[in-house]
Amino acid sequence: MKFLHAADLHIDSPLRGLHAQDGAPVERLRGATRQAFVALIDLAVRRQVNLVILAGDLYDGDWVDFRTGLFVHEQLARLAAHGIFVFVVRGNHDAESVISRQLPRQDHVHVFSSRVAQTRVLAELGVAVHGRSFPNRAVTEDLVPGYPAAVRGCFNIGVLHTSLSGSPDHGTYAPTRVDLLVATGYDYLALGHIHARQVVRESQPRIVFPGNLQGRHALETGPKGCEIVTVQDGQLAQTEFVALDVVRWHVLTLPCQPLTDIDALRAQFLAALAALLAGDRSRLHVVRVQLRGESVLHQMEAVQPGLLEAALQAGLRHWDGPEVWIERVLSELTSPLDRVAASERPDALGEVVRLVDQLAGDDTTLRQWALAALESLPALPVDLGDARPDRLTPDQWRALLADAEAMVLAQLGAGLPDSVPVGGVR
Repeated sequence: MKFLHAADLHIDSPLRGLHAQDGAPVERLRGATRQAFVALIDLAVRRQVNLVILAGDLYDGDWVDFRTGLFVHEQLARLAAHGIFVFVVRGNHDAESVISRQLPRQDHVHVFSSRVAQTRVLAELGVAVHGRSFPNRAVTEDLVPGYPAAVRGCFNIGVLHTSLSGSPDHGTYAPTRVDLLVATGYDYLALGHIHARQVVRESQPRIVFPGNLQGRHALETGPKGCEIVTVQDGQLAQTEFVALDVVRWHVLTLPCQPLTDIDALRAQFLAALAALLAGDRSRLHVVRVQLRGESVLHQMEAVQPGLLEAALQAGLRHWDGPEVWIERVLSELTSPLDRVAASERPDALGEVVRLVDQLAGDDTTLRQWALAALESLPALPVDLGDARPDRLTPDQWRALLADAEAMVLAQLGAGLPDSVPVGGVR
């Protein structure tokens, strides 16, 4: 017997803000969750699995219209044509109370009840599948104590959408403990909700979060896919992770200390990109670039905002590797400023440096000062939620302060004597 375990497909998950970025492959990104699901169905058919298990969040929320449901219905029908059974639990995003539209049931698809945990036995395959769906988005109780006992003589699979003991990146839903999962006596726990793949326990029982099927933003990086599990003589015999994402997200960090011009930056970027992607031409690669270190590039960017991102974009014009789109360029650069000499100046430049040193030395003072200065800031767009002032960490505040200082010094730096270098600008 062979089964496929996937979770967190988030079909038709909305992507916000990309339309505002010049050259963004908007349609490909919008269609990525669907394409990855088609790839999953193709894989199930090609590998001749007996079961497909979907451990929650098949949908990202209620359907905008019936097209989302019809698409999933059509793909699942392909599995029926090959005699493949499908078992589904609803998660927090597609809880029973969330999905208001319905389509006719499919005989080969079993959606577990949200009222009580159920068991389905496929005697011909020697497998028992146990599961329970979310009745609503906010399930805070542990569902595991209500799961049925393992069926003797069968390979037992428990399906559960859960945050387990908690994750900083995900909400706490249906929390439980590993020892409680072990106590069920099941052979495999097919979990969902955590988007990063995680093998919680290798065996007896094997407990796995497969991760989401398709990364949707720069915080969901690396290969995304599903698990294929082979059972022989009632025992777990083989497991395999199969990547199915059609768009892969990456964060590429470039140390810039030794770089002195944008040509060197471009060359380093292309070399690092080649090493990161290793010739993988099977998908679109979306890259967020982080620039770090003390470099004259920081002052060059202050003089000409947008210069560094433009240099990287220009580098891609000569790139002959896998398909790449630069999602964003984030700078954590600092200027090679002689702060002691600059702070001793009696003019506006010295005043700026002294103020920055004072603010950077105390996280609370910096945050209070910055929030007071930003009181008149209008509400940010939803897609810029990670840049909201009240969510910034002390390191992010200091990075913004350094950027602001560089911009001011670029304006004040004209005519400075060579004895007081300000990031290379005179």
